[in-house]
Amino acid sequence: MSKQNKPMDEHIQNGSLLGKKLNRRDMLRLTGASGLGLLLGGSAIGGIMGTRENTPSSAVALDNTGGDIIPFHGSHQAGILTPAQNFLVFAAFDLTTVKLPEVRKLLESWTTAAASLTSGKLIGDANDNLNLPPSDTGEADGLQPSRCTLTFGAGPSLFDARYGLAALRPAQLADLPPFAGDSLDPKWCRGDLCVQACADDLQVAFHAIRNLARIARGIAVLRWTQEGFQRTGAADPKGSTPRNLLGFKDGTGNPEVSDNAEMDRVVWNSSSDGPAWMAGGTYMAVRRVRLRIEVWDRSSLSDQEATFGRHRKTGAPIGATDEFAELDLKVQDKSGKPLVPPDSHSALAHGDGTVKMLRRSYSYSSGLDPVTGQLDAGLLFISFQRDLLKQFIATQQRLAASDRLNEYMVHTGSAVFACFPGIREGGYIGQSLLG
Repeated sequence: MSKQNKPMDEHIQNGSLLGKKLNRRDMLRLTGASGLGLLLGGSAIGGIMGTRENTPSSAVALDNTGGDIIPFHGSHQAGILTPAQNFLVFAAFDLTTVKLPEVRKLLESWTTAAASLTSGKLIGDANDNLNLPPSDTGEADGLQPSRCTLTFGAGPSLFDARYGLAALRPAQLADLPPFAGDSLDPKWCRGDLCVQACADDLQVAFHAIRNLARIARGIAVLRWTQEGFQRTGAADPKGSTPRNLLGFKDGTGNPEVSDNAEMDRVVWNSSSDGPAWMAGGTYMAVRRVRLRIEVWDRSSLSDQEATFGRHRKTGAPIGATDEFAELDLKVQDKSGKPLVPPDSHSALAHGDGTVKMLRRSYSYSSGLDPVTGQLDAGLLFISFQRDLLKQFIATQQRLAASDRLNEYMVHTGSAVFACFPGIREGGYIGQSLLG
């Protein structure tokens, strides 16, 4: 990262992606997500480029050195509609202070740091005092911005008795109910605050979380973190939909983020939805899902395809040839049975087709489980929705009850957060709530 960068307006003017009309396959190629987004909603993961004129945080701008910058300020936070980057470092924090002014001070400090981190600058003054710790940890010095985005949210526990914010808690912002088959470990659950750091360079994303945690000392501590990936190495030159850790194409059925009305319906809160401070924000559901990879690898191809309701090679619904063919659950085989099994993941997640959410998940691999000797690998499922109860919870309850995929996975972590509206120039993260 460089300490000198051109003004943001010049970056935007040079942006090669701005103003370009993207078709559906272009947008799917840009998302490049390869977590198991199928877990909730057909076969889709990954945020896609938005084109909202009032949402500069969704735009991509090129800097003078060839690295790309996604603006931090805007009416919505970046990292939601933004095309999914290659890497993720997700962090949940617990506040250790009981003083609301200190929470506000932390979010103000994070805002200043985040604006630097996402624009490719190091934090603080270049002329650090040699007798004090440096203002930036330095491991990203000389690296490109790598489309780094930082997305901030508040958990239900922020609204407990400590800070006097209980009256401002949205009614739907509560810990998720138990789902059939859950095996949650507290070390992967909850958090007062969260930060989703995404970038095309894992070191850049790690650097961001490390420095935000350093700035928070004395006010907040890390509760849990998870690194994730969606691609390693160069992107597929053919622009095909990437595959998840179970080998199936993933990223086909997300809602059209270029459709402003659709995003207002599916993702963004309005002033009529609840507390005024959430207007322009959204709700995030996070689930850490461990995949039973060794069991899956011993399953027949026909069983795998029936589990997903899609062909492995093409990604098309069973009986179809086009990956993007409509998922028609009424089509039958010669014996009168549905071609797409009713208890397949795609069928159950699709439901009647009226409930959607925006998925932006990442695969993870955390080595071997020391107890079982099996891979601890799977998905950090992340979805954004306007209504947690009607969109996420209703769909997950249906999946938890009878999804064939349940045989091959277990949910080990769970959290929900209210993602703040975008940060205006001169403002700070969470200002609509705390200001």
